[in-house]
Amino acid sequence: MKNPTTVERASERELVVTRTFNGPARLVFQAWTKPELLQRWWAPESFGIAFVSCEADVRTGGTYRFVFRHAAAEEPMAFFGRYLEVTPYSRIVWTNEESPEGPVSTVTFEEEGDRTLLVLRELYPSKQALDDAIASGSTGTGGAGEQFEQLDALLDTLARQ
Repeated sequence: MKNPTTVERASERELVVTRTFNGPARLVFQAWTKPELLQRWWAPESFGIAFVSCEADVRTGGTYRFVFRHAAAEEPMAFFGRYLEVTPYSRIVWTNEESPEGPVSTVTFEEEGDRTLLVLRELYPSKQALDDAIASGSTGTGGAGEQFEQLDALLDTLARQ
C-alpha cells in the first residue's frame, strides 16, 4: 500500500508537504543527506530531467548545488543554497538561492515505530512568490507525490540491503 502525500497551502507564504515513509528516521534522513542517494529519488522521472551533478555538504553552514539537464533546455539548470540548520535524523533547514524569490525549506523527520512522518515546509518571501511557484509547478504541488514514491522505492531497496 502506498502512503499518500498531502500538499497544502498553510498560509499566504507557506506550503506544507506531508508523507509517512516505511522505515526509520535514520534511513530517511540519509536519503536526504547523501548525494549518491539524493540522485536516486530527487528528480521526478516524469519531468524528464536528469542529474548532471549533485554536491551536498549537509551540515549547519554547509552548501549544496544540484545541476540538472532537460532535453528542452539549452543549458543545465542549477539549484543551490546553504544549510542553515542540520540536526541528524530529525531536521534540515536550507535556503534556495537560485532566485531572490526562493523559499527557506524545512524538513522534519519524526519516527513513529518503524515509520517516519516527514513534514516539508517551504516559506516564501511573499504571497506572490508562492503563487508564482505554484503556477510554474516548481513547488511540492508539481511533483512531490511522484518524488516521494521514488523515495519510498529507494527506502525499500536500502532496507533490504
